[in-house]
Amino acid sequence: MEFKAFDHEQLLTMGNALHIAEEVTADFFKFSSTQWTRHPFDVKTLSSLQREEIREQVFAMLHKGLLGQDRFMPHARKKDYYFICLQDHQILEAVSRDKAIGLMPLLVYIFTHELVHIVRFGRFLQRFDVRGPKREEEEQRVHDITYEILKGVSLKQLDCVLDAYHGQRMCYVAV
Repeated sequence: MEFKAFDHEQLLTMGNALHIAEEVTADFFKFSSTQWTRHPFDVKTLSSLQREEIREQVFAMLHKGLLGQDRFMPHARKKDYYFICLQDHQILEAVSRDKAIGLMPLLVYIFTHELVHIVRFGRFLQRFDVRGPKREEEEQRVHDITYEILKGVSLKQLDCVLDAYHGQRMCYVAV
């Protein structure tokens, strides 16, 4: 099956949305932009996802790996490294389905949501591998925090996104 990936213009929008999400998330958690190095992550779009990373009915999936200087480094000295795997096809479908929701505000919401997860995992406020009801509780907590972060941000159509997705699950954490 062929999925629609972001085009060049949409990738530029994605970069701008990530910048906004990093700024507002850092402000909320009261750390400088350089402190993101304590919570290393990268973004993958549909064109760079492996087949097993492509999902239906979610906007993003979070993968976790380990970052170390070399493969012989002791496990305890390596850092967690996260991949935000955007599901371009799902995001583009949502934007085309609901004209009140623009790509920029939806991506800001998605990135902010995923960055809240990364900060919470990095600060040991939640385990990455939590399952069942605890996972559902964590998703609700992250949605609530994301809403708190974004409710005062002035961005066209962001209110529509907050209204449409507040209190709903829309991401997936892959172990």
